[in-house]
Amino acid sequence: MTRAISLHDVSKSYARGPRVVDRVSLDIAPGEFLVLLGPSGCGKSTVLRMIAGLEEIDDGRLLLDGEYANDWLPAERDIAMVFQNFALYPSMTSRDNIGFPLRIEAPAADPGPRVDATARMLGIEDLLDRFPGQLSGGERQRVAMGRAIARHPSAFLMDEPLSNLDAKLRNHLRAEISQLTRELGVTTVYVTHDQSEAMSLGDRVAVLRGGVLQQVGSPREVYALPRNVFVAAFIGTPRINLLRGLVRAPLDGAMTVSLGKQYLRLPEPLSLDHQLLRVQQGREVIVGLRSEAVRIAKHSAARPGEVPLTGLVEHMEFQGHETLVHFNTGSRPAVVPELEAPRPAARPVRRRRREGPGVLDRLRERAGSLRAGPVVVLEHPHEPLPEPAPPEGRLPGDLVVRTTPDIRLRHGMQVPLLVDLAHLFVFDQHGDRICPSPAHLPDLEQ
Repeated sequence: MTRAISLHDVSKSYARGPRVVDRVSLDIAPGEFLVLLGPSGCGKSTVLRMIAGLEEIDDGRLLLDGEYANDWLPAERDIAMVFQNFALYPSMTSRDNIGFPLRIEAPAADPGPRVDATARMLGIEDLLDRFPGQLSGGERQRVAMGRAIARHPSAFLMDEPLSNLDAKLRNHLRAEISQLTRELGVTTVYVTHDQSEAMSLGDRVAVLRGGVLQQVGSPREVYALPRNVFVAAFIGTPRINLLRGLVRAPLDGAMTVSLGKQYLRLPEPLSLDHQLLRVQQGREVIVGLRSEAVRIAKHSAARPGEVPLTGLVEHMEFQGHETLVHFNTGSRPAVVPELEAPRPAARPVRRRRREGPGVLDRLRERAGSLRAGPVVVLEHPHEPLPEPAPPEGRLPGDLVVRTTPDIRLRHGMQVPLLVDLAHLFVFDQHGDRICPSPAHLPDLEQ
């Protein structure tokens, strides 16, 4: 039996501080694989722990199969949890670790058959008599998963179970988790900050930031139609190009989006989405272009819906199956803070005898200035954004384009580019998407 999980305006805070989870509403269907995705500190693990009963819910309701479950004990919820740090008993063998919850549930029953069946499913029969200290990270994670699977729960909760493993093993276990959960047909809620995991595993992805649910949808939906600039920037590799633009819509001429030294001319007649930009006349907007929305013009004419740009090659990243080319187009990159959720203010510390910033302070300041993330929300949206200061000695690359691995370009080469306006995102000064029309995206679950 699988379980339906519903959260209705669930909130959580600690010690009278700000809410770490703020009115989150989600409906998870029986057998669904839902991924909670977001940066560190966004509240996704807290949501998971509230579902498990390891954290109390301050406000809102948790429903399990339609029944009010805020006050249920963890043991009453029939939910198994897989932790980030494996949480195995070091003095027990793998067999005893897997069988421990079975002995607690039914002391008189023999857990052996279910332990053996689970071990065969996970391919760890030869590890059953070993202790956790004798296992690798991947083997320990399989044992931890076996402990959850052997219980035959109605739902799995997985809290970043692969984050402590190396990249190759992560990819392998990711495929195993996907296959196992679909074979078992059990409702699964999976927490991660890795968008690659989220996009490859989830039936749906719920993106959180600062405890607030930003968007829920299939991996294809959240990538192709991000609700706001945070979702657009957090999902996708390489990160979406975010440029500052200025909409110009003269009565006697074509509408354009100025990017600084160049502009995007919108073809006439205007599409329904592009018509929405008229109300932004004279205002700053944020232009988003995925790396695949721009192509290098190889002596070919523009296709319908493409408009030209020119870029200077600054850097090339050869990836084997593709090449990422960094261009300077003279555009104005959006000034963005870090993607991490807001942190509480640090406690005051004693002033050091030595005045002025130290080496670590200067390194932190420099690292913070180079990070990318969601666009700054302006206090006065109609005022123009300040020009960012380029690093000394070089102009900033503002556009990353994905192209074929056989491309032959040189640093400083001027290259004609073509932008596909069908994949143009435009966000307002507050980071909300205005093009394509927000009507193209289903509302968040209520």
